[in-house]
Amino acid sequence: MAELRYNPLLNDYVMVAASRDKRPDMPKGFCPFCIGSGKVPEDYDVYNYPNDFPILSTNPPEPDSVGSDFYRTEESYGKCDVILYSPDHHGKLWQLSDQQLQKLVRLWADRYVELKADPKIKYILPFENRGAEVGTTMPHPHGQIYAYPFVPFLVREEMNNAKAFYQERGRSIYDQMIQEERDFGGRIVYENGSFLVFVPFFAQYPYGVYIFNKRGVSSFAQFDEDLTADFAEVLKTMVGSYDALFDKEFPYMMCIYNAPTNTDEYEGAEDFFRFHVKFFPPLRGANSIKWNASSETGAGAFGNPRIPEQTAEELREAVKKYHESK
Repeated sequence: MAELRYNPLLNDYVMVAASRDKRPDMPKGFCPFCIGSGKVPEDYDVYNYPNDFPILSTNPPEPDSVGSDFYRTEESYGKCDVILYSPDHHGKLWQLSDQQLQKLVRLWADRYVELKADPKIKYILPFENRGAEVGTTMPHPHGQIYAYPFVPFLVREEMNNAKAFYQERGRSIYDQMIQEERDFGGRIVYENGSFLVFVPFFAQYPYGVYIFNKRGVSSFAQFDEDLTADFAEVLKTMVGSYDALFDKEFPYMMCIYNAPTNTDEYEGAEDFFRFHVKFFPPLRGANSIKWNASSETGAGAFGNPRIPEQTAEELREAVKKYHESK
C-alpha cells in the first residue's frame, strides 16, 4: 500500500507507504553505498541512487479503497532519490575537496532540472538527515531528494507570505531579512560572495542557521559556476563549523528550498522567492537535546531555550576555530 491521504484540517497530504515498514536491517559491516556492494558503480565520485523503498514513485499503485469524497486519497506519484556525496564510508561533507563538493552541487542542480521537467511534480526538496539524534541509521555521507506532486504545507505557507509581502511592498521578503540582519549585525555567522549565513531573529532551534543567497536566484536552475563554487564553500564551512562547535559530529536536518514547479499559483516566483537553506539542529548544548514537545508538535508554537544572538556568537567562534584548524 502506498498513497497520499488528504488532511482537510490543513489542506495538506500525508504520504502513507506500508512497504517502508518492511525495510530490512542491513548485515553488520555491509553498506549498499560503498564500492563493492553490488548496489553502486565500481567507480563513482557523487551518485544518484534510486531509493530502494520510496514513499513516492513514478509508477504508484492504486490507492486503497478506504477513502471517501471527504477523506480523499491520491496516487503517491513522485520520486525519491538518495544522493551519495562520496564513496568514502566515513567521509564528512566538510572534508570533501572543493571540486568534489562542486560536483555534488551540480548533481543537485542537474537532478532539480530533470525532475521539474515532469509536469506532475510540484515541489522538489533536497535534504539531509545527519546523526542518530535525528534518526539516521546509515552513516555513509548522503542526502535525499523528494519530488512531490503537491506543494507541502510549510513551503506553501512561506510562499504565500513571500508573495503577499512582494505584492504589498514591491520587494522580496528575503531581501528585507538580509537588510535587517545586516542592520543589526549580531546574528550574522558567516558570509561569502553569494551567500549570507545567520541565526534568524525568530530562531526555533538554538543553533539553527539560514543560508540566504544574495544574488536573487530562485532555484538550482539559475546556478552558474560562481554560485556553484560559493554554495559548495558555504556548506563546507558551516558543516565544518558545526563539528568544531563541540568537537564532535554535529547532528542536523538540512533542507534546500527552491521555487515550486509546474504550478500557476506561484508563477513569477523568481520575483518574490529566493533559493535558500535551513538547518534544523536538535542540540541546545554539547550533550543536551532541544526536544520538540507538545507546544511544538501540537500547535507549531516553538520555544527556543537559547538566545539567538548568543548562539550566533558561539557559531562565529566555531567558524574561526574551523578555519584555523584547516
